[in-house]
Amino acid sequence: MMDYSKYIDVVEDFPKKGISFKDISPLLRNGEAFHACIDDLAKMAEEFKPDIICGPESRAFIFGAALAYKMGLGFVMARKGGKLPGEVCEVSYKLEYGTATLAIPSHSFKKGARVLLVDDLMATGGTFLALKDLVSQTGGEAVGALTVITLKDLDGPKNCGMKCKTLFDL
Repeated sequence: MMDYSKYIDVVEDFPKKGISFKDISPLLRNGEAFHACIDDLAKMAEEFKPDIICGPESRAFIFGAALAYKMGLGFVMARKGGKLPGEVCEVSYKLEYGTATLAIPSHSFKKGARVLLVDDLMATGGTFLALKDLVSQTGGEAVGALTVITLKDLDGPKNCGMKCKTLFDL
């Protein structure tokens, strides 16, 4: 497996003082690294046997959609609150530096669908807990979490209440 950590920039004090932002832009700019990343995520995803993939706005849209394409699956976008028309399910949750709301259409998943949750980064696990709740509200079953990066000091995998896999820890 490729050393993906060398394709991540760290920006201190962004988006606010005390936060160390992990910038995935260098990974996305490098065609070979991005291609290998999606291939490696697909190999890791196989053990979850997903029917569909779901990821939160916005960076997960990049990885989740590419992974869904690679695996021949569909992708559900979990949007920020107020961004979707029609009947939606919403959940609010805490971030490391504030609060957020995620929403998905109420008809996103067939009853019992095996949903793999995907994001670029896992910190405390709060976003994955919110996604797991949304999936459950709409009839699906969150079968696991898959990330490019996990911040090892924040206990996200332990906090999110499901099996988690990551390409690398920072």
